[in-house]
Amino acid sequence: MIPFRPFFRNPHLATIAGNYWRRNPDPTRFPVAARLFDTAPGVRVLVHSQRPAQRPKAHAIIVHGLEGSSSAGYACSLARALLEAGFAAHRFNMRSCGGTEQYSGRTLYHSGQTGDLREVVRQIRVGDDIPFFIIGFSLGGNVVLKLAGELGDGAPREGIEAVCAVSAPIDLAACVRQLHRPGNWLYANRFLQRLKERIRAKERLAPGLFPVDRLPEVRTIQDFDDVFTAPAFGFGTADNYYATQSSAGFLERVRIPALLVQAKDDPLIPFEVFGHPAFATNPFLRLVAPECGGHVGFIARGKPRFWVDRVIVEWMEGAMPKRHAGEQRPDQLRYRLQGPLIT
Repeated sequence: MIPFRPFFRNPHLATIAGNYWRRNPDPTRFPVAARLFDTAPGVRVLVHSQRPAQRPKAHAIIVHGLEGSSSAGYACSLARALLEAGFAAHRFNMRSCGGTEQYSGRTLYHSGQTGDLREVVRQIRVGDDIPFFIIGFSLGGNVVLKLAGELGDGAPREGIEAVCAVSAPIDLAACVRQLHRPGNWLYANRFLQRLKERIRAKERLAPGLFPVDRLPEVRTIQDFDDVFTAPAFGFGTADNYYATQSSAGFLERVRIPALLVQAKDDPLIPFEVFGHPAFATNPFLRLVAPECGGHVGFIARGKPRFWVDRVIVEWMEGAMPKRHAGEQRPDQLRYRLQGPLIT
């Protein structure tokens, strides 16, 4: 694994640069196909797919973060890196994201909503036996880790070979508290305003679905989850929502290789949450934790500029099951990327 040499040592600059740095998904070389998947009664999610010229080595599904979409810069640059390495890339939009509010029925998305992702994997798998990797960024990382834990030993039967989470809020309550620290007001305000606008947009499509008259009293992300998210999905309160939907509660059950990339200086995620005992006891978990990088930043001083893309591609190459990697002994479906904490 190549070492990370940060372009920015200030975590806020790294985070902002990672969000705004120009990326090129190269739709001319790798044409984009948009497809709507029916994932639940009255619900459809949008996926943007690209394939290499040759038969793909594997499928890679990329899951965005809070109030993001398939057009996020990190999703586009990773897709290109994967395509150039011979993998098919599918940029997944969570329920109601990517301009799909009209397809989400009477619901939105939440931080532990795994059913849509699992259904998309199932439908793409029809008639196709190549493996799946799922990579999640930020909130998407929590979703993919929770899915792996939910499936446990059954993940390979569903075609999922491994998962990766970048800057994942594995403890939602701790991360919400961190988000509302004084130094993070810019991020908190941006997320909150976008979430409120999503409620207003849903009100225009389905009047009376949410108590929009309570929007003025919502001043924090936890307020939003108490008033909107938790009641909408039957969690009751934000505290219960965080407790039941945090991937930290599922890490012990993960039985496929899971790579976590987490900067120690991430302003939105306290690194202390990665002291979870599962990282010492579960050999399927591997944590790569550079000192710098910010939140979904990891802009490198030299090439490759998008360091985390190279890390993920190398990890996928190493985690390919032997029957798909051109090696003998197709019955030996063990993985080469298992191991303890890396710092």
